Amino acid sequence: MEAKKNILTREGLQKIEDELQELKVVRRKDVAEKLKEARAQGDLSENAEYDAAKDEQRDIEARIEELEQILKNAEVIDAEDAAGDKITIGSKVKIMDMEYKEELEYKIVGSSEADSLNGKISNESPVGKALIGATVGTTVKVETQMGILKYKVLSIG
Repeated sequence: MEAKKNILTREGLQKIEDELQELKVVRRKDVAEKLKEARAQGDLSENAEYDAAKDEQRDIEARIEELEQILKNAEVIDAEDAAGDKITIGSKVKIMDMEYKEELEYKIVGSSEADSLNGKISNESPVGKALIGATVGTTVKVETQMGILKYKVLSIG
């Protein structure tokens, strides 16, 4: 079975590469130093600092592995590809929530880059799926557990 492609914007790719570099170069060295200091204290069986450093080391290595896997299967979408009259991954969109008459702004990104608190929604989310391919003036319907929500596309950037 082929691994799932991780769709990323250039910005998302750079963010992941930067985090990976930070983990490999800085955080690994910090943890190694903590382990060295904890070992110098003697008996490791009851050494809380040693246990904490080992836990941190395990978390860092797991995150490095996760980021490397994302990058291994990454497909980068350029912002130029997103510019146009249809919403695609990488598009910045302004939509109107038809029920609450509220304007919302989102950037459509791949699932590994999604961060709804910062206005980045996944192309795989219900709203993201509904918006992909829509044009300005189109009203899309999104089926949710709370019923059907309607959004009108105001602009695509």
